[in-house]
Amino acid sequence: MAYTDTPFLLSHHEKGVTTLTLNRGDILNPLSEEMLSALQEQISTIAADPNVRVVILAASGKAFCAGHDLKQMRANPSMTYYKALFNQCSKLMLSIQQMPQPVIARVQGIATAAGCQLVSMCDLAVASAEARFAVSGVNYGLFCSTPSVGLTRNVPRKQAMEMLLTGEFIDAQTACERGLVNRVVPAEQLDQEISSLVASIVAKPAVAITMGKQLFYRQLEMGISAAYQLAGETMACNMMDAAALEGVQAFIEKRSPDWKPS
Repeated sequence: MAYTDTPFLLSHHEKGVTTLTLNRGDILNPLSEEMLSALQEQISTIAADPNVRVVILAASGKAFCAGHDLKQMRANPSMTYYKALFNQCSKLMLSIQQMPQPVIARVQGIATAAGCQLVSMCDLAVASAEARFAVSGVNYGLFCSTPSVGLTRNVPRKQAMEMLLTGEFIDAQTACERGLVNRVVPAEQLDQEISSLVASIVAKPAVAITMGKQLFYRQLEMGISAAYQLAGETMACNMMDAAALEGVQAFIEKRSPDWKPS
């Protein structure tokens, strides 16, 4: 098969879990126009599929994602092109946050610039101890402005600014301590750790997960009074659902809830 015919993205679905794998590992999985389009198509399709409970975003090769395709960008030096490209990327990042299913980044290697942004916009992230993270555009004269949006919603302000101003890498354990990833494990335990996390999520009712994810991000952008109002409305709606009624009744009766698959 010719390289140009090789899919940019691989998709595998099993037992309610869809794994999307960036498939340009030999060139560090850049977010080219083609890769962004492939991701957007899959994310949009999955978002509308109630059979998918969790999405794992993985990558082939030694890098998770090295950010935008700088060669492609340099070959198209126009304001119109750059605006369209960054709008395309921003749409994808928002689509990941807005889809109903939790998205877990499986970070096995480096994640730089927009690749670090991609990790930051996933709901959860599990990293190999060998992974490293940077927003390194400043090293090439390009401040990582769009990656900073996701980064600053994960990492404390001064630590985020240090990463943005220096372009220096941080290791996986530091990324975990700063809130960019949830868990760090040896490389050989990465899939086992993610499977454990997935199992914990899919054991819960889909309706609660979906409503909770939507509420979580909406309230973050609100003032505290509006956030509490929205959270209260969401909990009231959640409580009226059969899954919550069964869960509470099970708690009262001191038994395990009998949730129907959804």
